[in-house]
Amino acid sequence: MQTEYEILSRKIGRHFQKALTSYKLLENGDKILVGLSGGKDSLLLLELLAKRSKINFPKFTVEALHVRMKNVNYESDSSYLEKFSEDLGVKLHIKTTEFDSSTDKRKSPCFLCSWYRRKVLFNFAQENSFNKIALGHHQDDIINTALMNLTFQGHFSSMPASLKMKKMPITIIRPLCLIQEKDIKKFSEFSHYEKQIKLCPFEHDSHRESIKELFKSIEEMNPEARYSIWHALDSANLLIE
Repeated sequence: MQTEYEILSRKIGRHFQKALTSYKLLENGDKILVGLSGGKDSLLLLELLAKRSKINFPKFTVEALHVRMKNVNYESDSSYLEKFSEDLGVKLHIKTTEFDSSTDKRKSPCFLCSWYRRKVLFNFAQENSFNKIALGHHQDDIINTALMNLTFQGHFSSMPASLKMKKMPITIIRPLCLIQEKDIKKFSEFSHYEKQIKLCPFEHDSHRESIKELFKSIEEMNPEARYSIWHALDSANLLIE
C-alpha cells in the first residue's frame, strides 16, 4: 500500500509534468535560473527542476539565485540553501540588494521589495546568458492574482505560466502553475523543508491576504470554482504570453 507521502509525490509529479507539457515550458538547450527565495514553493520548484534535468530530453541546465534584501527583516539560512542546492547538484548564487521606501511613497514596501529583488534576478540572468527564469508561483497564486486584478484593476489577467519578455531575450516560466498550495505545504512538511528565519514585517500589508480569504470562501461555496477560474484564464489565452 502506498504511503500518503508517495501518493502526494506522484500527484505533484503529474501536475508538474502536465504543466511542462501543456504550456511548453522546457526546450532542449534551455539555461534556467530559479529564483530561490527559501520558501516552500521555491524549494519544491528547485527540487523538481533539478531532478527533471537528469532526464535525457529535453536537455537543460538549472542554477539558482537567492536575493537578500539588506533592509528587510526577512531572511533564509544561507547555509541551508547552499546544502539544499548542493544535494540536488545545483549551483547557487547569492546576491544582496536594498530599497528605500521613502523614495516612492505611492508604492507599498511589499511592491518595492519585490521589484528590487526581481531587478537583481533579471540583471543576473542577462549577464550570465540564462534564457529562462523559473518562479515558484503555484495555482493559488495565479488565481488570487486574477481575482486581485479583477477587483482592484478592473481587468481580467494574471501571472501566465509562460511569459516572453519584450525588452529582453528571457522567458519567465511557472512550472508549479497546476499545483495547489495545500499540496505544496503538505509536501514541504513531509520533506522537512526548513522555514525562513524571520517572516517579512510587510507580509500582511497588502490586499493579497484578503483576497486569499475571499477565494477560500468562494471554494467553500463552490468546490469547483478553482477549475472554473482556471478554465476561464486558459480559454482567454492568458496563461501563455
